[in-house]
Formats: sequence, C-alpha cells, structure tokens
Amino acid sequence: MSLHAGDIDLEVLRRGHGRSILLVHGVNPVSPKAPFLDLLAEHGEIVAPSHPGFGNSPLPDDFDTMYDLVHLYREVLDGLSGKVAMVGFSFGGWIAAEVAVNGSAKLDRLVLVDPVGIKLGGREERDIVHFFNTSPSDLNRLAWHDPTNRPAEAYGLGWQANIDEAMSDEAMIALARNWDALALYAWRPHMYNPQLKHWLRRISVPTLVLWGTSDRIVAPGYGRAYSALIPGARFAAIDAAGHHPELEQPRVFVEHVARFLGSSA
Repeated sequence: MSLHAGDIDLEVLRRGHGRSILLVHGVNPVSPKAPFLDLLAEHGEIVAPSHPGFGNSPLPDDFDTMYDLVHLYREVLDGLSGKVAMVGFSFGGWIAAEVAVNGSAKLDRLVLVDPVGIKLGGREERDIVHFFNTSPSDLNRLAWHDPTNRPAEAYGLGWQANIDEAMSDEAMIALARNWDALALYAWRPHMYNPQLKHWLRRISVPTLVLWGTSDRIVAPGYGRAYSALIPGARFAAIDAAGHHPELEQPRVFVEHVARFLGSSA
C-alpha cells in the first residue's frame, strides 16, 4: 500500500476507521505486528508512512534534511481527510514537533513519545545517547525497561545484542537501509535542531508528551523539560517502559493517547 505525498509514493501501513491518526515513526517504520496498533485503531484510522529512505519508501535525489521531512509531512497532513492527530515516536517525535511549530490547519492534536530534537545541556553534555557510536548491546540495555524481556516486535529496531543471530539477512538489509537514512537526516548535529527549543512555544495545538520512566536513551528529565517548553502541554510517565512505551506497555500507552484524543481542547 502506498501514500502519495507530492511527487513521492511512500510505503504506508493503514489500520482502522474514523478520524485520522498519523504515526510518525522513529528509528524504523512501525511494525505491522505491534500490539498497540489494533488497540489504537479502535479510536481512528491509523496512517503510518515510512519516511523516504526507510522501509520500502524511495529516497529522492537531494532529499536529505529535516527541512525535507517536515515539508513532506505537511503534504501528508494536507492529503488526509478531516482533522488529524499526529503521534511521533523518538526521531519521529522530533519531526512531529517541527511540523507543529510550522503549523498546519489539519493538525488538531499532537502526541510526542520519548522525542528527541532539542539540546538542553551544555556543549560538553550529552542529552541523547549517540545512536551511531554506541554498541548495540549498550543501546539494548539503555532502550528497554527489561532488556532481557523486550517485545518480539522489537527485533529489528537496531539496539539489541547478538543482532546477527536474531535477524534474517533480509531483515538486516532493511535495518541497514533504515539506519543509513537516519544518519543522512540526523548525524550532525546528532538528533537535534539547535534552534527548535526556542520555537516550541509556537506549537498551538493540544499536546501530550509521553515518556517511559526507564528510558536511558533520553531520560525522563529531558522529557519534562521538553514538555515545559510547549504551551499547555501535558506530560505523563509510563512505568515499566523505556524508550518505546508503545511496545513495552501497549495498553497503558493507548489508554493515555485515547483519553487525550477524546478530551476537550
């Protein structure tokens, strides 16, 4: 299945019916096997594209910056019916925040799930664990509440020990393509826009920031500070979850999102 955005045909996962819920993925496209999908699809139609260069979405020539991704997702929003709730995960949370800063008449709810995208500490301080210069075993340890019992659909996210034993050749090739594209967009500065924190105040739609209490890729304190920069944003922590609360605690995650989507502005 594909989604047309400008002159790009994106791979897309769709599920459910009703109001549009646009999922903006992180390190890898949303897994069709993720249990939170069916739960969230009870509250609207899930639309989950793969960014250009990820999954089976093509990477056009000269498409290589956050600027490109932001304007692509503005086109995606324009093509969806009715008002849209946008849910961004990790790297996708950064994209979603940038889109919301720029504004869209179609966007009426924003959910940021353990997003990256801003710099809070000093020059010598690292707010975000380096995705590319940290070993897979260390990333695995830092990303999950319980690294020894991570969800089955987590395989392929890239931060896992013994990656060569756990994945097929096809899956490893797909993962390599995803990480290559991620490096293209976010290698330097690493996973943030130096200006974004000054402009989060321009987000005008109701916003929910969700964080796994065991996230050591990006700590909950960063999340609380992120939320405080967005006018009126709500912050909620999800226990027994790390950088991917939607995978480790899918029911609790969906309860938070569904309650927020059903609330008054």
